[in-house]
Amino acid sequence: MTVIDVQKDTDALEMTITAEFAAPATSVWQLWADPRKLEKWWGPPMFPATVEEHALTPGGSVTYFMTSPEDERFRGYWNIIAVDEPERLEFEDGFADADGNPDSTKPATIIRVSIVERGDGVTRMTSTTSFPSIEALEELLAMGMEEGMRLAMDQMDDLLV
Repeated sequence: MTVIDVQKDTDALEMTITAEFAAPATSVWQLWADPRKLEKWWGPPMFPATVEEHALTPGGSVTYFMTSPEDERFRGYWNIIAVDEPERLEFEDGFADADGNPDSTKPATIIRVSIVERGDGVTRMTSTTSFPSIEALEELLAMGMEEGMRLAMDQMDDLLV
């Protein structure tokens, strides 16, 4: 099933991706909470992720890098804002420099994840990304964020088997 809808709202400065899984909410939650599972889907297939730090608690952080087909590393971070296992996660998502420090030349976003069991064996995950400005939204979409997130989330189903 995975991604069933992508909506962009330029007035609200948001992009919302909805995915559905034939799995319980606790299993979908583990895709975020287990760093080894997160590595298998966070990022498009051609840019595998390596999680270096994973503290999924308010005030904690997740640091990672993605490796390109040319063996280049692109670093990123999450600053965890809120966690309500297995239903909700909120974090600041940003780019990092080669040393893992936040890169202030690129926009950071806020991502809110909601995981809800529907009661029919299907769990719906909604990921809403809030952008700080229309310029940031346009820049990140031009960099391929929508397609990258869709490709990344489409890898989740295989990890739930």
